[in-house]
Order: sequence, then structure tokens, then C-alpha cells
Amino acid sequence: MKLVFLGAPGAGKGTQAKRLVEKYGIPQISTGDLLRAAVAEGTPLGKEAKAYMDRGELVPDSVVLGMVKERLSQDDCKKGFILDGFPRNVAQAEALDKMLSEMNMPLDLALNLDVPFDDLMKRLTGRRTCKSCGQMYNIYYSPSKVEGKCDKCGGELFQRDDDKEETIRKRLEVYRAQTEPLIDYYSRKGILKSVSGTGSIDEIFNSICTILEKKAN
Repeated sequence: MKLVFLGAPGAGKGTQAKRLVEKYGIPQISTGDLLRAAVAEGTPLGKEAKAYMDRGELVPDSVVLGMVKERLSQDDCKKGFILDGFPRNVAQAEALDKMLSEMNMPLDLALNLDVPFDDLMKRLTGRRTCKSCGQMYNIYYSPSKVEGKCDKCGGELFQRDDDKEETIRKRLEVYRAQTEPLIDYYSRKGILKSVSGTGSIDEIFNSICTILEKKAN
């Protein structure tokens, strides 16, 4: 099963992707992880990416695609893969499709984890982290017993800067503008399936597995 995972920040893609990796034995490929690893290892593409990053510039799609191609050429991708965080826009999706076609590894499915905007805001802006032990809470869904105090160690809970409403709103607006058009793109190709990202982690996972198993048969 070769699939792309779509969904806004806070939709829960990472959680579900990890469970899919365990169940189906196919790797989750995150372009963020690929970039960090290539830079750390000093590969030719990693050195090229680092030069852009050091100048504060975005790493070009051609470099990212090169890293994805290298990763997909490894043996553990023969049975399939889960692409997470890439493509981020239609131009990247078109380039990815061309590359996968040349590799004879076309996508089977684009899976969209659909969560209403208000729920995403609560999931992301409601996060609180313990300054002492790093334990995480959510003031809406999983609050600590005593407001502002960690249940585990009694440490002070705080809201990270990147969880503040203004920052989150910007991230979601960027997602809507750049990444939502991918839903139309994959829908037109006939490989899009949407799953509700609200409900328990198990319920969402079971819905995803039902779709994958229907696709495989």
C-alpha cells in the first residue's frame, strides 16, 4: 500500500501513521526527518539542503524529491510506504507523481484526516506542557487535576509560544491556502479517501484500516 497522508496540523496524522506502521509493516516517511538525517549524515543532498537552510531559505522541491527518491529506493519500501508531510502543495504533488511513475511505484491512496477548524484550534491552543518533566495536557480534553500544576511532579504548566492562538491560526491558514488544494487534486485522480479525525484514536484507526483493506482487495 503506497499512500500519502493529508491533514491539518493537530489532525492526528502522526499518531495514526505510527499505528499503521506497526500493523502493516510499511515505513512512515517524513520529509522533516529525511532532511534532518541527510544534514546530520552529510550526504550530498544533505549538504545541498544545509546550504539553503544556513541562508534561511526554503529547501527547493528538487532537493526534497531527491531525498524522497533515495528513501523510496530502499528495500523496506517495496511493500509500500506512508508519505507524511509531503507533498504540501499541488506543484509538489505533480512532481511526486512524475517521479513515482518513473520508479513504477504509483500512489494507491491519498488519505485525508478531516477535523473541523474549531476542534483543531482547541487541540493546538489547549496544549500545556510541564516545565519540569515535559508531561503534556490539554485544558479542553485532558486537563491536569489542579489548574496550572502537573499531576506527575507538581511542576508548573505553560503554553509554548508555537501553541498560542495567533501562531496556530497562521499555521492553519497556511495549510488551508497551500495544502487543501491537494484534496481536490487527489480527488480528481480518483484516489482520495477522507476519514473523520474526531472520535477516539481506536475508532479513527479502525476507519482507516477498513478503507485500506477495501482498497487492497
